[in-house]
Amino acid sequence: MLIPVLLFLVGFALLIKGGDWFVDGSVGIARRFHLPELLIGATVVSIGTTLPEVMVSSQAAMQGNAGISYGNAIGSIICNTSLIAALTVAIKPGKVNPKSFSLPTAFFFAAAASYAVIAWTVGGFQRWMGIAYLTVFLIYMIVTVTQMKKHPELAEDGGEEGAGEKEQPMAKELLMLLIGAIAIAFGARLLVDNGTKIAAALGVPDSVIGLTMVALGTSLPELITAITSLMKGHGALSLGNVIGANLFNIILVSGAAITISPFALPAEKLLPGGLNSSLVIDLPLMLLVMAILCLPALKTGKLKRWQGILLLCIYAAFTVYQFVS
Repeated sequence: MLIPVLLFLVGFALLIKGGDWFVDGSVGIARRFHLPELLIGATVVSIGTTLPEVMVSSQAAMQGNAGISYGNAIGSIICNTSLIAALTVAIKPGKVNPKSFSLPTAFFFAAAASYAVIAWTVGGFQRWMGIAYLTVFLIYMIVTVTQMKKHPELAEDGGEEGAGEKEQPMAKELLMLLIGAIAIAFGARLLVDNGTKIAAALGVPDSVIGLTMVALGTSLPELITAITSLMKGHGALSLGNVIGANLFNIILVSGAAITISPFALPAEKLLPGGLNSSLVIDLPLMLLVMAILCLPALKTGKLKRWQGILLLCIYAAFTVYQFVS
């Protein structure tokens, strides 16, 4: 049991550091070719920070482990919203620009609603559905980049980040890109393999491990970014970043996993009466926490402390429920 736990933690560390190297290398190369800062942020960085989730879910899908593949994507959304964003909002609420969030919010709720409806009515996901989600991802990226070019004022801090950083040698940037990708792939393998072993040893369903431990692990880069942002006095974590990450968890992470290996909705955890916990708890909670975070902010243009505190309480209750029920 000790070895799987240690290897599980090593997988976490490789995902975090690999993602960091991958983003740094890819951003450096993108800047070298004088790509606009907004374009880099909307494409290279966004995809790079989502790579841990993509690799973990894809690796699990290839191994036929639907529990971790499903749980990682849905659990990451719940974690990003009710832990990471909630923590920053509870500590230091801030203002948001509702206009800049209307597009990603609309895409998220449309994608999340379709995902939930498919799960509730069909009970599983076919390959064409995964391809459809990946197509939506491409459409979203194109629309987002086009909108940001036409309306750069909608982007927050869009060109300041990294403006004064010293340019690295291209060989170093390529090496960081390569090592980062390898570290992410290897870390994902360790996480999935040993997460499955830990779940079996504890008698915990794979979907619970995916919804909690794996989801938190793949969301650690966002958590570190949020804490760093607070320490530097930047206030609340950008609501747009959270919405974007959550959207990618459905259309990119789940889309890739479903395309690789279609799967039925996990039914490992049942409620009294034989009800599937994924249908009754996980999917509704995913929509609820995003509604609590987004809807008031989009209406008033402000994030309130009560939202963060409420979301943190929800996450704590959700985590306890997963392991004690």
